[in-house]
Amino acid sequence: PGPTIDAIWEHVLNGIRWLEDQTARTFGRGPRPLLVSVRSGATQSMPGMMDTILDLGINDTVERALAATTTTEFARDTRRRFGRLYRRTVSGSDAGPEPPQDPYAQLRAGVEAVFASWNSPRAIAYREHHGLDDRSGTAVVVQAMVFGNQVPKSGAGVLSSRNPITGAEDPFGEWLPGGQGDDVVSGLVDVEPIAALRAELPGVYEELMAAAQRLERLNADVQEIEFTVEDGKLWLLQTRSAERSAHAAVRLALQLRREGLIDDAETLRRVTPSDVQAVLQPALQPESRLAAPLLAKGLPACPGIAAGTAYTDVDEALSAADRGEPVILVRDHTRPEDVLGMLAAQGIVTEIGGAASHAAVVSRELGRVAVVGCGHGVAAALTGRQITVDGYEGEVRQGILDLTVWSQDDTPELRELAEIAMAVSPLRAHTSGDHPILADASEAAARAALKAGHTDVVSPAPLITMLHAIRVKAER
Repeated sequence: PGPTIDAIWEHVLNGIRWLEDQTARTFGRGPRPLLVSVRSGATQSMPGMMDTILDLGINDTVERALAATTTTEFARDTRRRFGRLYRRTVSGSDAGPEPPQDPYAQLRAGVEAVFASWNSPRAIAYREHHGLDDRSGTAVVVQAMVFGNQVPKSGAGVLSSRNPITGAEDPFGEWLPGGQGDDVVSGLVDVEPIAALRAELPGVYEELMAAAQRLERLNADVQEIEFTVEDGKLWLLQTRSAERSAHAAVRLALQLRREGLIDDAETLRRVTPSDVQAVLQPALQPESRLAAPLLAKGLPACPGIAAGTAYTDVDEALSAADRGEPVILVRDHTRPEDVLGMLAAQGIVTEIGGAASHAAVVSRELGRVAVVGCGHGVAAALTGRQITVDGYEGEVRQGILDLTVWSQDDTPELRELAEIAMAVSPLRAHTSGDHPILADASEAAARAALKAGHTDVVSPAPLITMLHAIRVKAER
């Protein structure tokens, strides 16, 4: 970060001057102070892995200026929020030194910290899990702050233009009146469903929905939008392709294809072999589910069924996973540094948090079954017990429950996807017949079949084999 910040610092200062001109505010002084957020902008989205600092630029002078134009309570709360994030991000500890009074020293340290978070253990573990290249790095985005916690008719929220859990076409998200975006994604406060925004501020809601539709068409993908409403005015902070469960990935890809936003090849690119494997995972039968005692109930954040021993300590969970033990990670709420434990776990349960919380978003991205917002005391009640987590119903049941195996033919969406794959794949995969046999449905097996010149193969999972073959062909 050192040489980087030296090389770009004059550009950063020019950017601050541009923001001052656009907002008619001044950075580091009154009477109308400019505060900024400093966040990452990697080419590949890594939800919850990179650092963000809000409310940067506040000091004694700015706090007094804010108090004079708003309220003492708002100015004090803004200073508190900034100090907490700055210490955690720049100093690496909630008990670190206070931020410097010089706002430009704050800005420089904040930009360097966000660059440095690219190489944090959690970010490295995330990229290793997804096979992402370390060399691309990240940009740093500096934005003028708007405040959802300042005046009436204000708040913050996260909207997915379609449901990223189930794949339903309805918009899905959360809204927090009188809050900032960090409150929503932290999972530490109770939020309202996005429909509450329609009831409270119908004009803002309609404007947000129209923007979501435009962004979907522009990006040809379902969007996750972070937004703030300040005194009745909507501000879009950022948008990215929404993280989604495996079930949603299949359904959403087919929806977008039917709407003409993506073609057959892109439809198949949007669904990975691991998505199909997840959809085909065994499921609970109703009689097995209802016969087991219900231990906790929450919000289904990522579909699927996972069973194992509940651990509330990340290090203990990692040790158990190293021993080959199926692990369920149970936390009050997850933090970015918990990602190693989340990767090691079969499923995740939290006491607090909603569908846009860190636990929910990262679980969907990692493909981990998750139930969030189960209530205070759940972690202590579950620790050490063998449990089954139902990410469809949002339930935690006692014991390791028996599951029923599904096939590709049991799922209409997978049958439709297989028909598309048959028209594109360089391999024709069959479940039986007089064709060269693949021992499994892996990428290595698909490569071997193509290298040997086969066009027809027998595979236990034909769609997975064809998706692997399509990806191998695309590399050539």
